[in-house]
Amino acid sequence: MDTGILILRLLVGLLVAGHGVQKVSRRLGGAGLAGGAQEFRADGFRGGALTALAAGGGQIGSGLLLAAGLLTPLAATGAIGVMTVALTVKWHNGLWVQHDGYEYPLVLICTSAALAATGPGEWSLDAVLGLPPYPSWWAAVALAAGLASGLLTRLLLHRPAAPTAR
Repeated sequence: MDTGILILRLLVGLLVAGHGVQKVSRRLGGAGLAGGAQEFRADGFRGGALTALAAGGGQIGSGLLLAAGLLTPLAATGAIGVMTVALTVKWHNGLWVQHDGYEYPLVLICTSAALAATGPGEWSLDAVLGLPPYPSWWAAVALAAGLASGLLTRLLLHRPAAPTAR
């Protein structure tokens, strides 16, 4: 079981972190901070570079913590939060990724919640540091706090659509 959790942690954590790197740099196919800011503006968010930096930093931090298996519920909360924002952006396109839907953010949200529920496994920094196993209720806290932070971010930073001229 620990091998499976390790593989899942590495995959999800590094994908989330890589997504953040793309928002703030030209690495991994990113368009740099200016490109990340433009992406957020195009999606209707305020803040431009600051929004891209906060989102990218949150993704990098939570992704690396997940991959390392360090402070797993906190890492899962961060990943769930940023992916909830992504899900809200893609919601109007429907579920499937072929149509730019929210399938991928939903998978990352659910996988992060599952990692909060299972814990990081024996091959993790939590285990190396001797942190006790997290109680199962931490998964519910991580999911609720992550969803709430993502939805609150959307509410506070998203500009209402401009009225269309008739």
